[in-house]
Amino acid sequence: MQQKHNLMIVEDSPKLNAMLTEYFKQQSFEVTSVSNGEEACKKIIALKPDIVLLDLMLPGEDGLSVCRKVRHRYSGKIMILTASDDDFDHVSALEIGADDFITKPIKPRVLLARIRNMLRHHAKSPTQREAHILDSGQLHLNSSRQSCHFAGEEIILTQSEFKLLWLLASNPDEILSRDRLVLELKGIEYDGLDRSIDNKVMSLRKKLHERMEQRRILTIRGQGYVFSPN
Repeated sequence: MQQKHNLMIVEDSPKLNAMLTEYFKQQSFEVTSVSNGEEACKKIIALKPDIVLLDLMLPGEDGLSVCRKVRHRYSGKIMILTASDDDFDHVSALEIGADDFITKPIKPRVLLARIRNMLRHHAKSPTQREAHILDSGQLHLNSSRQSCHFAGEEIILTQSEFKLLWLLASNPDEILSRDRLVLELKGIEYDGLDRSIDNKVMSLRKKLHERMEQRRILTIRGQGYVFSPN
């Protein structure tokens, strides 16, 4: 029996969205339809489809912004749909993590062939599987299972604690500001008052540092937090 791939269509044109949704369902894809960027960010991370068809021009949150926000937490394929023939848009999309782009008007059969080729060559590649695993010394993180182990012992984290640790550990020795952490983890702008990130850092430190000889999550006064791999 042929495997069904999960496809997410992010397109604000009701007519085009409906047409693509119907076409790919007929081609045995499991299809999720989204019409705006904010919803797309949440659903891409939550559902982790095999491939995302992402319109470049969306209301509120545009396609480039969506791609940039989800790329470090989503290892599937992203194909940009664009009505622009501007090379700058195409290069920008590829530089921030899109895998391919196709210009409108869309020819469904051509799009289908491009998608099948992309899935055939990349969907089960070793690098994609490895993107779910992060090791730092004796610390082992698995984003697929949302699990954390240190020296073989499981450390129970909440979902939000794991997301914060994964983001910090994915950017070792890089100072991450509260603005960036709030934006990437909560999808909102930091208002200067929100202390939720600070509270999660305190909780993570308590759970991690009691098992470690060295502190891994450091505070850089006036700048943010940094994960030390050593």
